[in-house]
Amino acid sequence: MTAGILVIIGNGYCGRAIAAAAAAAGFAVQATSRAPAPRSGLIRFDAAAPAIAASTHLLLTAPPGDSGDPALAAHGDAIAAAPGLRWIGYLSTTGVYGDRGGGWVDEATPPAPGNERSRRRLAAEQAWQGFAGRAAVDIFRIAGIYGPGRSAFDDLRGGRARCIDKPGHAFGRIHRDDITGAVLAAMRQGTAPGIRILNLADDAPAAASDVVAEAAGLLGVAVPGTIPYAAAEATMSAMARSFWAENRRVASRRTQELLDYRWRYPSYRSGLAAVLAEEGRDGPA
Repeated sequence: MTAGILVIIGNGYCGRAIAAAAAAAGFAVQATSRAPAPRSGLIRFDAAAPAIAASTHLLLTAPPGDSGDPALAAHGDAIAAAPGLRWIGYLSTTGVYGDRGGGWVDEATPPAPGNERSRRRLAAEQAWQGFAGRAAVDIFRIAGIYGPGRSAFDDLRGGRARCIDKPGHAFGRIHRDDITGAVLAAMRQGTAPGIRILNLADDAPAAASDVVAEAAGLLGVAVPGTIPYAAAEATMSAMARSFWAENRRVASRRTQELLDYRWRYPSYRSGLAAVLAEEGRDGPA
């Protein structure tokens, strides 16, 4: 007997990790792809309605576009009619909290998105919350994602790393495996219909330069020289500047209590050490 039937909309970095963990936990898992001929084990996004109709759990990892959430646009009717659907999870972003001048936010803090990308995310959150009358809806607000193949080590190995100095500025982060652990914990709880806001951010918001320095120390290479933010900004993409324009610290204690799950990697220090142990000094093969 399976733990449930999980459909994951999106097969990206987090979606693949969650799919593997859910399958190991006894869920029957199907994930979607937009490729015309998806590889074995995936289903085409535009042909996912039958899988959704049979699902008990639905996880949305794809970001919204200019016209809204893609899964709702393509499969809203199938989702609304799915007879056994009891849990919906939506991977959102802590960006919906906007700029807080370095102050703390928690799960009860009202959103105040400061850019169009985050406003689209909040609109998608609100759309998914419309299903809370018939299913448990968990909104996961996720900080900066890192993990194997996606960390400060990559920039250091590639000679691209910079230590940018912006006094008082901190970023929140979360290891990919803690995203996976939190989502799996939520799916297993069997909560009643309703809405939960869950913050996925570790316990140690920190300056970006601190993370680069820690990664360099673990690799045994020189720490890149420090660059003032004003000098670095001129070479940044518009998206990078939008991230640096906002400064907040995200608390997640209530989330960890609700899920009865504690972060495996409560800081970037333990998380980076785990990434390096998995990758090896020279990086992924």
